[in-house]
Amino acid sequence: MTNSVPLHALTLEGDPKLPALVLLHGRGSDERDLFPLGRMIAPDATIVSVRAPFPAAPWGYGPGYAWYRYLGGTTPEAESFEWGQQSLAAFLESLPDRLGYAPGHVILGGFSQGGTTALGHALRHPDTLRGVMVLSGFLPEHPSVHATPATLATTPIFWGHGTMDPAIPHELAAAGQQALREGGARLTAHSYEGMGHTIGSAEVSDLKAWVTTLAP
Repeated sequence: MTNSVPLHALTLEGDPKLPALVLLHGRGSDERDLFPLGRMIAPDATIVSVRAPFPAAPWGYGPGYAWYRYLGGTTPEAESFEWGQQSLAAFLESLPDRLGYAPGHVILGGFSQGGTTALGHALRHPDTLRGVMVLSGFLPEHPSVHATPATLATTPIFWGHGTMDPAIPHELAAAGQQALREGGARLTAHSYEGMGHTIGSAEVSDLKAWVTTLAP
């Protein structure tokens, strides 16, 4: 990759016959944040929780890390988004050698910025993932991201979002989901009444059931 940095991750190896679960945290957090979620929704699978490439503090996002600089609405800063995407792609390309997994044997997902980043990767690299999880994220507006039949035909997508999310309003999720449906996505969407910018117990249950459908 021309614009990428090595990414650090926590890994807990599991049953190699199951898809590996690769998780991306939200802005201001780190690789420890979603690690417990992985074991909750896929108890026997390999869990890989990845640290984003950028320090979050210079952008005012807290003490952790970020996948891109956020400009507002559904718009990431183009340059940092591209760096984050290329860094993630290089990391995922290394997984078969590191863990012995075949390409396409990965479920990629994340929360907030991590969910947006996961969705962006899936649309930039069609047919390379077993599934994608978008948890309180949005469909990013970036020249490299296209929600079309060519990019959406085969990859199942789970999208969960709270109706009272103050950070990424639910209407942004609804608009993104509509664009995916119009592109022919295999989309499973859940709206959680009264939930804010978080991952609730109902969403965890729905995720666990959805992940089970992707097992070989």
